[in-house]
Amino acid sequence: MTYQPQDTETLSAVELVAQHGLEALPDALAALINEAMRIERERHLGAGHYERSEQRNGYANGYKPRTMNTRMGSLDLRVPQVRDGSFYPQALDKGLRSERALKLAMAQMYVEGVSTRKVARITEELCGFDVSSTEVSRCAKLLDEELGAWRERPLGAFPYVVLDARYEKVRHGGQVIDAAVLVALGVDEEGKREVLGVSVELSEAEVHWRSFLNRLSARGLHGVKLFISDTHAGLKAARAAVFPAVPWQRCQFHTQQNAGHYVPRKDQRKAVADAIRVIFNAPDIDDAKRMLDRFVKEWQDKAPKLTAWAAQAIPECFAVFALPAHHRRRLRTSNVLERLNKELKRRTRVATLFPNTDSCERLVSAVAMEISEDWLTGRTYLNMDDTD
Repeated sequence: MTYQPQDTETLSAVELVAQHGLEALPDALAALINEAMRIERERHLGAGHYERSEQRNGYANGYKPRTMNTRMGSLDLRVPQVRDGSFYPQALDKGLRSERALKLAMAQMYVEGVSTRKVARITEELCGFDVSSTEVSRCAKLLDEELGAWRERPLGAFPYVVLDARYEKVRHGGQVIDAAVLVALGVDEEGKREVLGVSVELSEAEVHWRSFLNRLSARGLHGVKLFISDTHAGLKAARAAVFPAVPWQRCQFHTQQNAGHYVPRKDQRKAVADAIRVIFNAPDIDDAKRMLDRFVKEWQDKAPKLTAWAAQAIPECFAVFALPAHHRRRLRTSNVLERLNKELKRRTRVATLFPNTDSCERLVSAVAMEISEDWLTGRTYLNMDDTD
C-alpha cells in the first residue's frame, strides 16, 4: 500500500514518521515548520489562540497556504497571518533566502548558455527541482532589491574591522577568471559581529579595495580602532589611503604560514613555526620584541632570508598588544571569517563557475546576510568591558 499525504494539522511530525516511515518525511517537515510559525506568531502577538492577555499586541487572522519546494518534495505550509499585516515568520523566510539566491544563480547559467544538462543536474542536486527562465526574471528583481538594500544599509561605530578576500571562478570577457570576493566584518561596541559589506571584483588591486573601503566610509563606518587583515599590497595601500589614522594588525596565522617560504630546509620548519608562535603568545609587546631579537640572532647564519623577512613582517603583527588582553586572542588573526568562508565554499563547490560577477555577488550576499543575522541574534563575540 502506497503512502498517501496526510493532514498535518491532525498528526504530529513524530506520529507521521512513526506510522508511515520515511515516506512521510515531507509531511513531517511541513508539520514542524507549521508549528514553528504558529508559535512565532503567538510570541509576536504576546498571546496564544483565544487567550486573554494584557500583553497582547494584535490579533491573528487565519492562515495563508503556501507551497515550498524542497529536496524531499513539495511541502504544503500554512503561513500564519495577523490583522495589521506586521508579521511574517522568520522560521520560513530566513531559511529560504540563501537557497533562493543559489537557485537563481544556477538558473542564470542556463540563460547565459551553459550546458542545459549540467545546469539541470546542478539545480536538481542543490534545490531538488528545475528552474525556468520565467521564474528567474520574476524572482531576481525582488531578491536583488533586498540584497542590494542590505549591501548599502547605513553603518555605525565598529571598533574592530576584519578585511579578507577569497576567489571564485567567473566568466568575464569571454574567458574564465578568478574574481575576488572582498569581505568586511565588524565587531560593534556591544561586542557583536556583523558582516559590513561584500563585493565581487575582478582582482584585489588597490583600486578595487579602495572603492570598497570608500563605500564603507560613505555608509557611515566610523570609530574603527583596528583593522585586521592579510598583507596583500593592494589592500594595504587602499587601507592607508582611506583610513590613514587607524592602526593595522597583520594576521598572525597567515604570517606564520608565510614564514615557511623562507626556511631553507623542511626539517627546520617546525622549529621556526614554534618559535614564531612563542613570540605571538608573549604577554606584552616588550617581551615580544625581545623574543624576536633572539629569534633573529639564532637564525641569522642558518637562514638569512628568513631573518630579513621576520625583522620586517613580524612587528606588523604586534598592534594587537595595544588591545585589552581578553580581546587579543580573537583579533590577532582574520580567522573570525572562517565560518563565512567555509559556507561560501560549500555553496559554490557544486556550481564551480559563475556566468558573471552579478550572479556570484548575489549568492555571496545572500550567504553573508544570513550568517550576519545569525551573529546579531546570537551570543556576544567579545566582552567590550575594559577589564578581563
